[in-house]
Amino acid sequence: MSSIQQTNSQVVSSATATGITAKKDAENPQDRFLKLLVTQMKNQDPLKPMDNAEVTSQLAQISTVSGIDKLNTTLQLLTSDVEDSLSVEATGMIGHSAFVPGTSISLKGNEAVAGVELTQPVDQLTVTILDKSGIPVRHMDLGPKPAGISTIPWDGKTDSGTSAAEGNYTFAVGAKQSENDIKVNTLSLGLVKSVSSGENSALLDMGELGLVNLSDVKRTF
Repeated sequence: MSSIQQTNSQVVSSATATGITAKKDAENPQDRFLKLLVTQMKNQDPLKPMDNAEVTSQLAQISTVSGIDKLNTTLQLLTSDVEDSLSVEATGMIGHSAFVPGTSISLKGNEAVAGVELTQPVDQLTVTILDKSGIPVRHMDLGPKPAGISTIPWDGKTDSGTSAAEGNYTFAVGAKQSENDIKVNTLSLGLVKSVSSGENSALLDMGELGLVNLSDVKRTF
């Protein structure tokens, strides 16, 4: 009985060792290449030996391949760490408001907020609020604005002084610097309701503004 157990143990140990060796060989292409190269050199024609330059070239090629494999592994680990970090950051934004690219502005309780992003200071910034039909209801001249993100508040008043109905509106922006038109990036304010995984980054569910990439968030509140 003891002899059978010993034999079985030897078989298992041998199989385990064989499996580990096979796995190691499969995971190390450089070792396999060197074995093939040594075998090739042993069986070469003595009258036509391998050229030293050819051997050196083959060694350089396997070193390059091995280096690329290690670099790819490192990049994959770094990418995974970045994705995990972004997911944690995005989760912390749930329940917060954020500025994202858009032209929507929502009026509730005679209060509405939008935003603009300027690449340079401007002498004049004008904002036009439009209803669902695209009809202007309010024109605002906000004067000069610095570069960066600026908040645009709207008290819900129309040009005639009456209160606009609560709901969703859009806005258009114009900017000038020394009579030259300046490009403006319009920003909508929305509430982050939930977070999900996207193909390249986390996706934020911002209700009526839809799904927004985390990378598109300009400012949080």
